[in-house]
Amino acid sequence: MRQRLQIAAPAKQIATLSPLPSPPLLPALRGRHRGAANEAAVAARGVGAPRLPAGGEEQHPGRRILLLRLRLRLPSPFGSGCGFLEDSLIICGLVAVQLIGAAYMVLLAPILSLGLNPLFLVAFGSLATSVFTFPFAVAFEKKKWPSRISPMLMAQFALLALGGVTAFQGLMLLGMKKTSPAIAAAMPNLAPGFIFVIAACLRFEKVDMKCLYTRVKILGTLLCLGGAITMSFLQSPSSTSPVHAAPRSPVASSGLAPQTVYHEWVVGCGCLLAAVLVVSCNTVLQAATMVHFPAPFTLCAVTSMIGAVLTAIAQIISEGRIEMGSPVISLTSVVALILLGSMMSSVCVAFQTWAVKRKGPVIVSMFSPTQTVGTAVLSAIFLGQVIQPGSLAGILVLFFGLYIVLWAKKKEGLLLPTLEEISTVSTQQTEDIEKPLLS
Repeated sequence: MRQRLQIAAPAKQIATLSPLPSPPLLPALRGRHRGAANEAAVAARGVGAPRLPAGGEEQHPGRRILLLRLRLRLPSPFGSGCGFLEDSLIICGLVAVQLIGAAYMVLLAPILSLGLNPLFLVAFGSLATSVFTFPFAVAFEKKKWPSRISPMLMAQFALLALGGVTAFQGLMLLGMKKTSPAIAAAMPNLAPGFIFVIAACLRFEKVDMKCLYTRVKILGTLLCLGGAITMSFLQSPSSTSPVHAAPRSPVASSGLAPQTVYHEWVVGCGCLLAAVLVVSCNTVLQAATMVHFPAPFTLCAVTSMIGAVLTAIAQIISEGRIEMGSPVISLTSVVALILLGSMMSSVCVAFQTWAVKRKGPVIVSMFSPTQTVGTAVLSAIFLGQVIQPGSLAGILVLFFGLYIVLWAKKKEGLLLPTLEEISTVSTQQTEDIEKPLLS
Protein backbone atom coordinates (compact mmCIF):
# COMPACT_ATOMS: atom_id res chain seq x y z
CA MET A 1 0.00 0.00 0.00
CA ARG A 2 1.36 3.45 -0.89
CA GLN A 3 0.94 5.69 2.11
CA ARG A 4 0.90 9.44 1.89
CA LEU A 5 3.70 11.53 3.30
CA GLN A 6 2.42 14.95 4.23
CA ILE A 7 5.03 17.66 4.34
CA ALA A 8 4.13 20.78 6.23
CA ALA A 9 5.42 24.15 5.20
CA PRO A 10 8.95 24.49 6.56
CA ALA A 11 9.68 26.62 9.52
CA LYS A 12 11.84 29.48 8.33
CA GLN A 13 15.24 28.83 9.80
CA ILE A 14 18.47 30.70 10.18
CA ALA A 15 19.45 28.52 7.22
CA THR A 16 18.63 31.49 5.02
CA LEU A 17 21.70 33.17 6.49
CA SER A 18 24.10 32.22 3.81
CA PRO A 19 27.18 30.98 5.67
CA LEU A 20 25.14 28.74 7.92
CA PRO A 21 24.06 25.26 6.85
CA SER A 22 20.50 24.34 6.18
CA PRO A 23 19.25 22.73 9.40
CA PRO A 24 16.41 20.23 9.38
CA LEU A 25 13.23 22.02 8.43
CA LEU A 26 11.26 19.81 10.77
CA PRO A 27 8.42 18.73 8.47
CA ALA A 28 5.29 17.22 9.96
CA LEU A 29 5.26 13.62 8.83
CA ARG A 30 1.92 11.97 9.05
CA GLY A 31 1.68 8.20 8.71
CA ARG A 32 0.03 5.29 10.45
CA HIS A 33 2.94 4.28 12.65
CA ARG A 34 1.63 2.42 15.64
CA GLY A 35 4.35 3.58 18.07
CA ALA A 36 3.83 7.27 17.32
CA ALA A 37 0.08 6.83 17.34
CA ASN A 38 0.12 5.17 20.74
CA GLU A 39 2.27 7.93 22.21
CA ALA A 40 -0.03 10.59 20.78
CA ALA A 41 -3.12 8.79 22.05
CA VAL A 42 -1.66 8.53 25.55
CA ALA A 43 -0.76 12.22 25.50
CA ALA A 44 -4.26 13.13 24.36
CA ARG A 45 -5.97 11.01 27.02
CA GLY A 46 -8.13 12.85 29.51
CA VAL A 47 -8.76 15.98 27.44
CA GLY A 48 -12.40 15.28 26.80
CA ALA A 49 -12.05 13.43 23.52
CA PRO A 50 -15.18 11.62 22.37
CA ARG A 51 -15.40 7.97 23.35
CA LEU A 52 -16.65 5.04 21.34
CA PRO A 53 -19.02 2.42 22.72
CA ALA A 54 -17.45 -0.59 24.40
CA GLY A 55 -15.87 -2.91 21.86
CA GLY A 56 -16.22 -0.34 19.07
CA GLU A 57 -12.49 0.09 18.50
CA GLU A 58 -11.80 -3.61 18.16
CA GLN A 59 -14.71 -4.19 15.77
CA HIS A 60 -14.02 -1.14 13.64
CA PRO A 61 -10.33 -0.32 13.14
CA GLY A 62 -11.33 2.69 11.08
CA ARG A 63 -13.09 4.17 14.08
CA ARG A 64 -9.90 3.79 16.09
CA ILE A 65 -8.08 5.97 13.54
CA LEU A 66 -10.94 8.46 13.62
CA LEU A 67 -10.84 8.57 17.43
CA LEU A 68 -7.11 9.21 17.40
CA ARG A 69 -7.46 12.06 14.93
CA LEU A 70 -10.26 13.58 16.96
CA ARG A 71 -8.05 13.51 20.02
CA LEU A 72 -5.07 14.96 18.19
CA ARG A 73 -6.99 17.96 16.92
CA LEU A 74 -8.35 19.12 20.27
CA PRO A 75 -5.49 21.33 21.53
CA SER A 76 -5.39 24.75 19.92
CA PRO A 77 -2.10 26.32 18.77
CA PHE A 78 -2.26 29.15 21.30
CA GLY A 79 -4.30 29.77 24.40
CA SER A 80 -3.93 26.28 25.85
CA GLY A 81 -1.26 23.89 27.00
CA CYS A 82 1.15 25.41 29.49
CA GLY A 83 -0.61 28.75 29.43
CA PHE A 84 0.02 32.34 28.53
CA LEU A 85 3.63 32.44 29.73
CA GLU A 86 4.79 29.67 27.38
CA ASP A 87 2.86 31.15 24.45
CA SER A 88 4.45 34.56 25.06
CA LEU A 89 7.90 33.00 25.29
CA ILE A 90 7.43 31.15 21.99
CA ILE A 91 6.11 34.22 20.17
CA CYS A 92 8.88 36.51 21.43
CA GLY A 93 11.51 33.85 20.74
CA LEU A 94 10.36 33.24 17.16
CA VAL A 95 10.35 36.98 16.46
CA ALA A 96 13.84 37.26 17.97
CA VAL A 97 15.11 34.38 15.83
CA GLN A 98 13.94 36.10 12.65
CA LEU A 99 15.36 39.49 13.69
CA ILE A 100 18.72 37.89 14.48
CA GLY A 101 18.69 36.43 10.99
CA ALA A 102 17.86 39.83 9.52
CA ALA A 103 20.68 41.55 11.41
CA TYR A 104 23.19 38.92 10.32
CA MET A 105 22.22 39.22 6.66
CA VAL A 106 22.58 43.00 6.76
CA LEU A 107 25.97 42.62 8.44
CA LEU A 108 27.09 40.05 5.90
CA ALA A 109 26.16 41.98 2.73
CA PRO A 110 28.85 44.69 2.89
CA ILE A 111 31.49 42.12 3.91
CA LEU A 112 30.71 40.09 0.78
CA SER A 113 31.00 43.24 -1.33
CA LEU A 114 34.51 43.77 0.08
CA GLY A 115 35.71 40.57 -1.60
CA LEU A 116 35.05 37.71 0.83
CA ASN A 117 34.74 34.41 -1.05
CA PRO A 118 31.24 32.91 -0.60
CA LEU A 119 32.49 29.30 -0.80
CA PHE A 120 35.01 29.96 1.96
CA LEU A 121 32.24 31.39 4.11
CA VAL A 122 29.95 28.40 3.46
CA ALA A 123 32.69 25.82 4.15
CA PHE A 124 33.92 27.21 7.45
CA GLY A 125 30.46 28.35 8.56
CA SER A 126 29.14 24.84 8.04
CA LEU A 127 32.06 23.33 9.92
CA ALA A 128 31.51 25.67 12.88
CA THR A 129 27.76 25.04 12.93
CA SER A 130 28.35 21.29 12.96
CA VAL A 131 30.60 21.67 16.01
CA PHE A 132 28.11 23.88 17.86
CA THR A 133 25.09 21.71 16.99
CA PHE A 134 26.65 18.38 17.94
CA PRO A 135 26.25 18.92 21.75
CA PHE A 136 22.49 19.34 21.27
CA ALA A 137 22.44 16.09 19.29
CA VAL A 138 24.28 14.24 22.07
CA ALA A 139 22.11 15.71 24.81
CA PHE A 140 18.69 15.15 23.23
CA GLU A 141 19.01 12.48 20.55
CA LYS A 142 21.70 9.99 21.52
CA LYS A 143 19.10 7.30 22.23
CA LYS A 144 17.66 7.76 18.73
CA TRP A 145 20.92 7.02 16.93
CA PRO A 146 20.76 3.78 14.93
CA SER A 147 23.24 1.03 15.65
CA ARG A 148 24.00 0.75 11.95
CA ILE A 149 23.78 3.29 9.11
CA SER A 150 22.78 1.80 5.79
CA PRO A 151 24.37 2.87 2.48
CA MET A 152 21.03 4.33 1.42
CA LEU A 153 20.94 6.57 4.51
CA MET A 154 24.51 7.70 3.89
CA ALA A 155 23.56 8.57 0.31
CA GLN A 156 20.64 10.63 1.62
CA PHE A 157 22.99 12.44 4.02
CA ALA A 158 25.31 13.28 1.13
CA LEU A 159 22.47 14.57 -1.06
CA LEU A 160 21.07 16.66 1.80
CA ALA A 161 24.51 18.16 2.40
CA LEU A 162 25.09 18.86 -1.28
CA GLY A 163 21.70 20.52 -1.71
CA GLY A 164 21.07 22.12 1.69
CA VAL A 165 24.60 23.34 2.39
CA THR A 166 26.81 23.63 -0.69
CA ALA A 167 24.24 24.50 -3.38
CA PHE A 168 21.67 26.38 -1.30
CA GLN A 169 24.12 28.44 0.76
CA GLY A 170 26.38 29.19 -2.19
CA LEU A 171 23.49 30.36 -4.37
CA MET A 172 22.01 32.42 -1.54
CA LEU A 173 25.30 34.19 -0.89
CA LEU A 174 25.90 34.85 -4.57
CA GLY A 175 22.35 36.11 -5.03
CA MET A 176 22.56 38.41 -2.02
CA LYS A 177 25.91 39.75 -3.22
CA LYS A 178 24.41 40.66 -6.61
CA THR A 179 21.08 42.03 -5.31
CA SER A 180 20.36 43.12 -1.73
CA PRO A 181 19.73 41.55 1.70
CA ALA A 182 16.01 42.44 1.58
CA ILE A 183 15.47 40.58 -1.70
CA ALA A 184 17.51 37.63 -0.42
CA ALA A 185 15.45 37.48 2.77
CA ALA A 186 12.13 37.61 0.88
CA MET A 187 12.82 34.86 -1.66
CA PRO A 188 12.79 31.88 0.77
CA ASN A 189 9.12 32.61 1.46
CA LEU A 190 8.49 30.89 -1.88
CA ALA A 191 9.55 27.57 -0.38
CA PRO A 192 6.15 26.37 0.96
CA GLY A 193 4.55 26.72 -2.47
CA PHE A 194 7.45 25.02 -4.22
CA ILE A 195 7.41 22.20 -1.68
CA PHE A 196 3.71 21.64 -2.34
CA VAL A 197 4.31 21.40 -6.10
CA ILE A 198 7.29 19.03 -5.73
CA ALA A 199 5.53 16.83 -3.17
CA ALA A 200 2.43 16.70 -5.38
CA CYS A 201 4.51 15.64 -8.41
CA LEU A 202 6.09 12.86 -6.32
CA ARG A 203 2.64 11.89 -4.97
CA PHE A 204 3.62 12.66 -1.38
CA GLU A 205 0.78 15.20 -1.36
CA LYS A 206 -2.72 14.33 -2.43
CA VAL A 207 -3.96 16.71 -5.12
CA ASP A 208 -7.73 16.79 -5.45
CA MET A 209 -8.98 19.71 -7.54
CA LYS A 210 -12.43 19.24 -6.02
CA CYS A 211 -10.98 20.05 -2.60
CA LEU A 212 -11.08 23.72 -1.57
CA TYR A 213 -7.75 23.54 0.24
CA THR A 214 -5.94 22.10 -2.78
CA ARG A 215 -7.19 24.97 -4.93
CA VAL A 216 -6.18 27.47 -2.25
CA LYS A 217 -2.65 26.03 -2.08
CA ILE A 218 -2.30 26.27 -5.86
CA LEU A 219 -3.54 29.87 -5.78
CA GLY A 220 -1.13 30.69 -2.94
CA THR A 221 1.79 29.19 -4.85
CA LEU A 222 0.97 31.29 -7.92
CA LEU A 223 0.68 34.43 -5.78
CA CYS A 224 4.05 33.70 -4.15
CA LEU A 225 5.72 33.28 -7.51
CA GLY A 226 4.05 36.38 -8.97
CA GLY A 227 4.99 38.43 -5.91
CA ALA A 228 8.61 37.29 -6.10
CA ILE A 229 8.87 38.21 -9.79
CA THR A 230 7.23 41.60 -9.18
CA MET A 231 9.47 42.28 -6.22
CA SER A 232 12.61 41.42 -8.19
CA PHE A 233 11.96 43.43 -11.33
CA LEU A 234 10.40 46.52 -9.73
CA GLN A 235 13.39 46.78 -7.38
CA SER A 236 15.78 46.49 -10.34
CA PRO A 237 18.74 48.91 -10.36
CA SER A 238 17.76 50.01 -13.86
CA SER A 239 14.90 52.00 -12.35
CA THR A 240 15.15 55.80 -12.72
CA SER A 241 13.31 56.55 -9.50
CA PRO A 242 14.95 59.25 -7.37
CA VAL A 243 14.87 56.80 -4.50
CA HIS A 244 17.98 55.27 -6.01
CA ALA A 245 20.05 58.29 -5.12
CA ALA A 246 21.21 56.23 -2.15
CA PRO A 247 23.18 53.08 -2.95
CA ARG A 248 20.78 50.16 -2.80
CA SER A 249 23.08 47.24 -3.23
CA PRO A 250 26.75 46.42 -3.62
CA VAL A 251 26.20 45.93 -7.37
CA ALA A 252 24.35 49.20 -7.83
CA SER A 253 27.08 51.15 -6.02
CA SER A 254 30.02 49.45 -7.72
CA GLY A 255 30.37 51.98 -10.55
CA LEU A 256 29.50 49.52 -13.33
CA ALA A 257 27.65 50.46 -16.51
CA PRO A 258 23.83 50.47 -16.15
CA GLN A 259 23.44 47.53 -18.56
CA THR A 260 25.99 45.49 -16.61
CA VAL A 261 24.36 46.38 -13.32
CA TYR A 262 20.97 45.24 -14.61
CA HIS A 263 22.46 41.99 -15.88
CA GLU A 264 24.08 41.35 -12.49
CA TRP A 265 20.76 42.01 -10.77
CA VAL A 266 18.91 39.53 -13.00
CA VAL A 267 21.60 36.91 -12.40
CA GLY A 268 21.34 37.50 -8.66
CA CYS A 269 17.56 37.06 -8.66
CA GLY A 270 17.99 33.88 -10.71
CA CYS A 271 20.46 32.55 -8.14
CA LEU A 272 18.01 33.26 -5.31
CA LEU A 273 15.17 31.50 -7.15
CA ALA A 274 17.44 28.54 -7.84
CA ALA A 275 18.40 28.45 -4.16
CA VAL A 276 14.74 28.31 -3.11
CA LEU A 277 14.07 25.52 -5.61
CA VAL A 278 17.06 23.56 -4.28
CA VAL A 279 16.04 23.93 -0.64
CA SER A 280 12.46 22.94 -1.51
CA CYS A 281 13.66 19.70 -3.12
CA ASN A 282 15.95 19.27 -0.13
CA THR A 283 13.01 19.58 2.26
CA VAL A 284 11.09 16.80 0.51
CA LEU A 285 14.14 14.54 0.67
CA GLN A 286 14.64 15.53 4.30
CA ALA A 287 11.08 14.53 5.12
CA ALA A 288 11.69 11.07 3.69
CA THR A 289 15.01 10.79 5.53
CA MET A 290 13.57 11.74 8.91
CA VAL A 291 11.04 8.92 8.69
CA HIS A 292 13.91 6.50 9.24
CA PHE A 293 16.23 8.91 11.09
CA PRO A 294 14.06 11.10 13.38
CA ALA A 295 16.93 13.08 14.92
CA PRO A 296 16.96 16.67 13.57
CA PHE A 297 19.96 17.94 15.55
CA THR A 298 22.08 14.95 14.55
CA LEU A 299 20.96 15.32 10.95
CA CYS A 300 21.93 18.99 11.04
CA ALA A 301 25.38 18.25 12.52
CA VAL A 302 26.12 15.41 10.08
CA THR A 303 24.95 17.21 6.95
CA SER A 304 26.80 20.37 8.01
CA MET A 305 30.05 18.46 8.36
CA ILE A 306 29.59 16.68 5.03
CA GLY A 307 28.54 19.96 3.41
CA ALA A 308 31.68 21.69 4.67
CA VAL A 309 33.84 19.00 3.06
CA LEU A 310 31.90 19.13 -0.22
CA THR A 311 32.10 22.93 -0.34
CA ALA A 312 35.84 22.87 0.29
CA ILE A 313 36.25 20.34 -2.54
CA ALA A 314 34.13 22.54 -4.82
CA GLN A 315 36.35 25.55 -4.06
CA ILE A 316 39.51 23.55 -4.72
CA ILE A 317 38.12 22.34 -8.06
CA SER A 318 36.92 25.79 -9.17
CA GLU A 319 39.73 27.95 -7.81
CA GLY A 320 42.62 25.59 -7.24
CA ARG A 321 42.86 26.16 -3.48
CA ILE A 322 40.92 27.13 -0.38
CA GLU A 323 41.14 30.87 0.15
CA MET A 324 39.02 33.57 1.72
CA GLY A 325 39.37 35.90 -1.24
CA SER A 326 40.85 39.37 -0.94
CA PRO A 327 38.65 41.21 1.54
CA VAL A 328 39.75 44.48 3.12
CA ILE A 329 38.94 43.16 6.59
CA SER A 330 41.29 40.81 8.44
CA LEU A 331 41.08 37.04 8.75
CA THR A 332 40.49 37.40 12.50
CA SER A 333 37.35 39.47 11.91
CA VAL A 334 36.04 36.96 9.36
CA VAL A 335 36.61 34.02 11.72
CA ALA A 336 34.91 35.90 14.57
CA LEU A 337 31.93 36.63 12.30
CA ILE A 338 31.67 32.96 11.26
CA LEU A 339 31.87 31.69 14.84
CA LEU A 340 29.29 34.21 16.05
CA GLY A 341 26.89 33.33 13.26
CA SER A 342 27.32 29.61 13.78
CA MET A 343 26.79 29.85 17.52
CA MET A 344 23.63 31.92 17.08
CA SER A 345 22.42 29.50 14.41
CA SER A 346 22.77 26.52 16.75
CA VAL A 347 20.87 28.26 19.54
CA CYS A 348 18.13 29.40 17.16
CA VAL A 349 17.76 25.93 15.66
CA ALA A 350 17.48 24.46 19.17
CA PHE A 351 14.76 26.96 20.09
CA GLN A 352 12.84 26.43 16.86
CA THR A 353 13.00 22.67 17.32
CA TRP A 354 11.42 23.07 20.73
CA ALA A 355 8.81 25.51 19.35
CA VAL A 356 7.88 23.11 16.54
CA LYS A 357 7.37 20.31 19.05
CA ARG A 358 5.17 22.53 21.21
CA LYS A 359 3.13 24.36 18.56
CA GLY A 360 3.74 22.67 15.22
CA PRO A 361 5.61 23.67 12.03
CA VAL A 362 2.82 25.81 10.56
CA ILE A 363 2.78 28.19 13.53
CA VAL A 364 6.56 28.54 13.38
CA SER A 365 6.41 29.17 9.62
CA MET A 366 4.00 32.07 10.11
CA PHE A 367 6.81 34.18 11.59
CA SER A 368 9.12 33.84 8.56
CA PRO A 369 8.12 37.19 6.95
CA THR A 370 9.43 38.92 10.07
CA GLN A 371 12.97 38.40 8.80
CA THR A 372 12.14 40.05 5.48
CA VAL A 373 10.61 43.07 7.18
CA GLY A 374 13.50 43.31 9.63
CA THR A 375 16.05 43.05 6.83
CA ALA A 376 14.33 45.78 4.82
CA VAL A 377 14.23 48.14 7.81
CA LEU A 378 17.84 47.50 8.84
CA SER A 379 19.05 47.80 5.24
CA ALA A 380 17.36 51.18 4.92
CA ILE A 381 18.88 52.38 8.20
CA PHE A 382 22.44 51.08 7.90
CA LEU A 383 23.02 50.49 4.17
CA GLY A 384 20.83 53.15 2.58
CA GLN A 385 18.94 50.53 0.57
CA VAL A 386 15.33 51.66 0.24
CA ILE A 387 12.55 49.32 -0.91
CA GLN A 388 10.54 50.88 -3.74
CA PRO A 389 6.71 50.97 -3.51
CA GLY A 390 6.28 48.56 -6.42
CA SER A 391 8.71 46.09 -4.95
CA LEU A 392 7.02 46.44 -1.55
CA ALA A 393 3.70 45.56 -3.18
CA GLY A 394 5.32 42.43 -4.60
CA ILE A 395 6.57 41.47 -1.14
CA LEU A 396 3.07 41.90 0.31
CA VAL A 397 1.60 39.69 -2.45
CA LEU A 398 4.27 37.08 -1.68
CA PHE A 399 3.40 37.21 2.04
CA PHE A 400 -0.30 36.86 1.26
CA GLY A 401 0.38 33.82 -0.90
CA LEU A 402 2.55 32.31 1.84
CA TYR A 403 -0.11 32.74 4.50
CA ILE A 404 -2.95 31.26 2.47
CA VAL A 405 -0.75 28.23 1.68
CA LEU A 406 -0.06 27.85 5.41
CA TRP A 407 -3.76 28.34 6.18
CA ALA A 408 -4.72 25.61 3.72
CA LYS A 409 -2.08 23.27 5.16
CA LYS A 410 -3.37 23.91 8.66
CA LYS A 411 -6.98 23.34 7.73
CA GLU A 412 -6.16 20.28 5.68
CA GLY A 413 -4.34 18.78 8.65
CA LEU A 414 -7.47 19.15 10.79
CA LEU A 415 -9.80 17.45 8.31
CA LEU A 416 -11.45 14.30 9.61
CA PRO A 417 -11.33 11.23 7.38
CA THR A 418 -14.29 10.66 5.11
CA LEU A 419 -16.53 7.61 5.39
CA GLU A 420 -14.79 6.16 2.34
CA GLU A 421 -11.38 6.52 4.02
CA ILE A 422 -12.69 4.94 7.22
CA SER A 423 -14.07 2.03 5.21
CA THR A 424 -10.71 1.62 3.46
CA VAL A 425 -8.82 1.60 6.75
CA SER A 426 -11.30 -0.89 8.20
CA THR A 427 -10.53 -3.44 5.50
CA GLN A 428 -6.74 -3.25 5.92
CA GLN A 429 -4.85 -5.81 7.89
CA THR A 430 -3.05 -4.92 11.09
CA GLU A 431 0.32 -5.36 9.42
CA ASP A 432 -0.63 -2.71 6.88
CA ILE A 433 -0.91 -0.12 9.64
CA GLU A 434 2.64 -0.79 10.73
CA LYS A 435 4.24 -0.46 7.30
CA PRO A 436 6.74 2.42 7.02
CA LEU A 437 6.07 5.42 4.82
CA LEU A 438 7.20 5.25 1.19
CA SER A 439 6.90 1.44 1.25
